[in-house]
Amino acid sequence: MFKEINGLPGHILVVHAAVVFVPLLALAAAAYGLVPRWRPRLGWAMAILAVVTPVIAWVATESGEAFEEFLRGKNYPPELLAKINEHSEYGDVTLWLTVGLAVAALALLVLTSGRVRTPHLPSWVNWLLTAIIVVLAVFALVYVYLTGESGAESVWGNTL
Repeated sequence: MFKEINGLPGHILVVHAAVVFVPLLALAAAAYGLVPRWRPRLGWAMAILAVVTPVIAWVATESGEAFEEFLRGKNYPPELLAKINEHSEYGDVTLWLTVGLAVAALALLVLTSGRVRTPHLPSWVNWLLTAIIVVLAVFALVYVYLTGESGAESVWGNTL
């Protein structure tokens, strides 16, 4: 299912969406939490990003697994497969950070939107959730960079 899209490796096509959407979610969620006056304008965008981005990250991970299996079947050199394995591990961490960030962002959205009845919570809960979002956003940005860099290195490392 994730191996090819119109004859091209699916991972190569999907990964670019993850490289765009993960940072967008990280920045939107952090801005939503840190700048309350922006919340009315960022709410819908953050909600959409929080739903779509983990799906994109999951598809990128699954298509990468399919591509890695294809390369193993073609008997690629062990040193290249080791680089691909490192890339795969970074991608797995990126996926879980993205899921955590999305859940935290949606939780903050629900707590601050006023559209859903929630029990009266102390104001520090929003700030704690914002701190969690900022930490997850930073880690997501770092890991999406590490994932992309290790993938590019495995493809282009010895060719340029």
